[in-house]
Amino acid sequence: MTSDFIFMLTYADLTIPDACDRVPEVLSAGVHHIGFKDVGLPFAGLRSVADAIRAAGATLYLEVVSLDAQSEEASAHTAVDLGVDVLMGGTRPHMVVPILAGTGIRYYPFPGKVVGHPSVLTGTIETIVESAYRLAALDGVHGLDLLAYRFQGDVPDLMGRVCRAAATKPVLVAGSIDRPERIAAVIEAGAAGFTIGTAALDAAFPARSSALADQLEFIIQYASSQSKPLGRA
Repeated sequence: MTSDFIFMLTYADLTIPDACDRVPEVLSAGVHHIGFKDVGLPFAGLRSVADAIRAAGATLYLEVVSLDAQSEEASAHTAVDLGVDVLMGGTRPHMVVPILAGTGIRYYPFPGKVVGHPSVLTGTIETIVESAYRLAALDGVHGLDLLAYRFQGDVPDLMGRVCRAAATKPVLVAGSIDRPERIAAVIEAGAAGFTIGTAALDAAFPARSSALADQLEFIIQYASSQSKPLGRA
């Protein structure tokens, strides 16, 4: 199976100030899935970034990191106003699903309890997996957004169990994927995709240079090398 690489125009869980200027460079590296967070830029700035991504034909993601109910509701409305393809994150599907109804936006909330900023996933593997079961069973929830590497515990076990709990609904793994070994573990667990933002901007990967385009090309090539054809062990 393959796992989509989603580049987030974010640093430390904030959309970067020059996100719009970075879009051409990201596209030139071959990235087809691009997102940003609901914080870091005013709405007008987010609109410019969204328009640039959409104009290029890339899949557009918005991830909610705001924790209070009012901000999460506002972020869901922002997703609608921006016309994103996928809304990731948040913890209140009872509030978000009605807002997204009829828009065609795919919704991937966080399983488990998420606290702080940058976001941290708390609880036990069992409570997170139970949350994943409940969320994946809901109409209007199209997949899950798992903060696996923001969890203090057995991350490969967590990822595998959440992917199984989600059954036919895809799981995206987000946050702190900052080395090739973590990309490999995400793919091995069966995740449908993963996000990287800060690590690529910090040139954390052993690419041919620290330039963002080279970092992104390395991630794409490495992920492809770890993917397995369907039906093969």
